[in-house]
Amino acid sequence: MLNGLFASRARGDGSTPTRARNAVDPLRPARSTMTTWDQPLMLVCVALLLLGLVMIFSASIALSDSPKFKGLKPTPTFFLARQALFIVIGAVVGAVAFRIPMARWQRWSPYFFIATIVLLVAVLVPGVGRGVNGAKRWISLYAMNLQPSELMKLMVVLYAADYTVRKQALMHRLAKSFLPMAAVVLLVGALLQLEPDLGAFMVIAAIAFGILFLGGVNARMFAGLSAVMAVGFVLLVMLNPWRRARFFAYLDPFEEDNAAGKAYQLTHSLIAFGRGEWLGVGLGGSVEKLHYLPEAHTDFLLAVIGEELGLVGVAIVVGLFFWLVQRAFEIGRQAIALERTYAGLVAKGVGIWIGVQAFINMGVNLGLLPTKGLTLPLMSYGGSGILVNCVALALVLRVDFENRILMRGGRV
Repeated sequence: MLNGLFASRARGDGSTPTRARNAVDPLRPARSTMTTWDQPLMLVCVALLLLGLVMIFSASIALSDSPKFKGLKPTPTFFLARQALFIVIGAVVGAVAFRIPMARWQRWSPYFFIATIVLLVAVLVPGVGRGVNGAKRWISLYAMNLQPSELMKLMVVLYAADYTVRKQALMHRLAKSFLPMAAVVLLVGALLQLEPDLGAFMVIAAIAFGILFLGGVNARMFAGLSAVMAVGFVLLVMLNPWRRARFFAYLDPFEEDNAAGKAYQLTHSLIAFGRGEWLGVGLGGSVEKLHYLPEAHTDFLLAVIGEELGLVGVAIVVGLFFWLVQRAFEIGRQAIALERTYAGLVAKGVGIWIGVQAFINMGVNLGLLPTKGLTLPLMSYGGSGILVNCVALALVLRVDFENRILMRGGRV
């Protein structure tokens, strides 16, 4: 090799022999090809946000002519502009949340949870809470309305993960593991029923007990108490005349009285899906959004997607949500394998939350579940929902970021 080097210098061409050029310096470690953050997860989240923005514009463009918003006097782009603003705010807050280590989130989680319970109480205080369509769920912040029940979904993820880590050695004991968390969830549920918001309570209960189950609660004990909770939800429906009427209307939505009453939204949602067929009627071509389908830009956005983009569009949305939930669980499993139980449970808890809420919303839109006021995560119109979803997914990205640092041999 030295002879070759001297020969090249003698030639004056400045070249080096092939072996010298291709040799690897044994003292210099090879550069890792692992990225520092999960780019596919980020791209899927952005795709859902942008698709939701486009569909909100399509679904709300005719609302400027609706008598319901006469006092607001919105322009055709009113809801589009506000949703875009919510996404920008959510992205900024999510970026800040991403910078905070998971260890710090764990220390803060009990205080955040208590503060959110205070907000749930504040909603019920006259002059503080704001009501819409008979439900009192919002606190006015002038620029936007804060919905504490949306915030509670994130806080219960953080709190339940911290609770499970602290009670890890007691998970086999009913009185010291499951029951205290059940009491806390019932307290939250009682406050939500005063709003009322049964849908949010269902999602919050699923998050809390799902994290407990993943944290090691005895399977038989979990199954028995889950059955008790299911009976409780059935009683909440059956003992409330309005909910009971809506449930029986769901069983036969096209009966004349139901179609014009409690099942009005459901029948028009099904009509929208029927019109869409395989490829849809085309972006912007929905008829049901023209004051036939109420809340088309919030709870029933998937119906507009089905009408305008068809089965193919709905399948793409379902596929994106499935991939997102699966990826959140994979990040959580990886964190737990690295002995970071809290971070792993937070990632899986976000996966449970997004998966359960998306499933319920899609089931309602498709007539598989009784009508319930739950939005489609990342896509439906709403400031609180978008803001909290962005923060939650930023935490999943943070968990993955810390996983990658540890796998490189670093510290978090």
